[in-house]
Amino acid sequence: MKARPPRKLTVTEWASKYRWLSTEASSEAGRFNTHRAYFQKGWMDAFSNPKVKEVVLMASSQVGKTESFVNNVIGFYVHQDPAPILMVQPSLSMAQTWSKDRFAPMIRDSKALKGLIREPRAKNSENTILAKSFPGGRLTVIGANSPASLASRPIRVVLLDEPDRYPPSAGTEGDPVNLARVRTKTFWNRKIGTCGTPTVKGASRIEALFLESDQRRYQVPCPYCQTYQILKWANCRWDDGKPETAHMVCESCDQDLKESDKGRMILKGRWVAEQPFNGIAGFHLNELYSPWVQWSEMVAKFLEAKKYPETLKVWINTSLGESWEEEGNTHDENQLMARREVYPEKHLPEGVLVITVAVDVQADRLELEFRGWGLAEETWGLDYLVIPGNPASLELWESLDQHLSREFKTVDGIGLKAACTVVDSGAFTQAVYDYGRKHQPGRVYPIKGASTRGLPIVSKRSKDQKTGAIFFMLGTDTIKDTIFGRLGIQEKGAGYCHFPMTYGYEYFDMLTAEHCVTRFNKGIPRREWVMKKNKKRNEALDIFGYNFAALKILNPNFEGITKTLQDKAQGIEPKRKQARPRKNFKGENNFVRGFR
Repeated sequence: MKARPPRKLTVTEWASKYRWLSTEASSEAGRFNTHRAYFQKGWMDAFSNPKVKEVVLMASSQVGKTESFVNNVIGFYVHQDPAPILMVQPSLSMAQTWSKDRFAPMIRDSKALKGLIREPRAKNSENTILAKSFPGGRLTVIGANSPASLASRPIRVVLLDEPDRYPPSAGTEGDPVNLARVRTKTFWNRKIGTCGTPTVKGASRIEALFLESDQRRYQVPCPYCQTYQILKWANCRWDDGKPETAHMVCESCDQDLKESDKGRMILKGRWVAEQPFNGIAGFHLNELYSPWVQWSEMVAKFLEAKKYPETLKVWINTSLGESWEEEGNTHDENQLMARREVYPEKHLPEGVLVITVAVDVQADRLELEFRGWGLAEETWGLDYLVIPGNPASLELWESLDQHLSREFKTVDGIGLKAACTVVDSGAFTQAVYDYGRKHQPGRVYPIKGASTRGLPIVSKRSKDQKTGAIFFMLGTDTIKDTIFGRLGIQEKGAGYCHFPMTYGYEYFDMLTAEHCVTRFNKGIPRREWVMKKNKKRNEALDIFGYNFAALKILNPNFEGITKTLQDKAQGIEPKRKQARPRKNFKGENNFVRGFR
């Protein structure tokens, strides 16, 4: 009697039998336990279903996407169903990081895989950090910004990680997601898996793919009435100011559901599709289900995140796994003008702790604004000036020096000067660099803006090789997203923007001159900041953004500044001992500046 071939395993069965989690890649090292996060079984086994051609996972963080959706699936194909596999990360550096920090430990600690893929060797082109050969197949790991890698050999299994972080185009070749998907056309048994966290509604790749799927959501039974339901943030409750009291409420019987009920509910849960199946299995999950995050932790993070629109957006994306819907990407100049305030005569408004200056360079003038900052980045416009002259002449820059020496007085009579000044170098670059170099190390920095989506507000400082001037790159789209969110804050306090009565209509007309629109390039949505049709100038908006960047460059210790001002008001002289300044991530000194 002939022996029967072994039964083909599902991805979940394979992971439970062969997968070991590594100490450097998981907080729970050891054998992979499917019951720990039972919802993962749905998307893992979708890869084993021959009727499923594509699997899409739109989820929050802390639900095990990388280990279950990416690593387990790759391990399964390497061991059980060898095939050419393509793993696409947002960038080449992220591809290398994943390979070294997540994939290599999995191979080392999972015995079933260790003998199939050898250690990378410099002289072995078949097995490098980004290319792994195994019997019957090959794993290629690439960055979405690499057009050559996306357009080479046919692939049967494609995995796309965090597609919302991919560039709009891989060089000039087009959308990297489509380029990768096309690679599978010659395989009848192809599999395409895409997982990630969404970003902005209407421009999110992962959300668009999820909406094309059968849209499955995980329903769990109430332990009291047994009604199956989705865990929703709207059903989360807590006592005011007490995140530790967080609990869920059953949408059927109104019974309070405790954190201790979550594990049993998830084990009895089930995936329910909201749309007909069309070959694409889609899954959505939020952090409320995570066994690694307590509901009280989510509430605490929410209470902190809701202070600013930009941090609330991140929380919506990463904790709820939902896209951020813009309530409005424009503001009315008249409404902002109506918010003007009467400041104390000859004194700074109460709350100002630090002053920054931003300078915009035009062909016939400099425009600049003094802006005050307080706790939680509450901000006050102090003065907006225009200095006429030719930027190629020394006289104009000497005039700027005179303005930058200006001193403002607090209500206690303490003098404050600009602690950081930034000057746009987009025009008259050489003159700006010369000016910045002349004032080093006096915290006067040239800046360069870049409108690429996803750039940080301020990148690490750079040095111009010709002049030696220190300058900073800015993510202008990120800055404008943040500024327009802050302008929408209605209550004074964290993030609120104050304006003085001296600011006229022209200022607010420039401040609201742009809006964010979604444009499509070869079917791919892209959000861009553009001038409104009826607007001509936007200097005030740019300068506000530059001032915000100056604050990030300065990285002030507001608590320390508050204490210093209080001591000065009481006549207490600061200690003369020179403290060693703390270095922040930009290499700048994080200490109190600007006091005279």
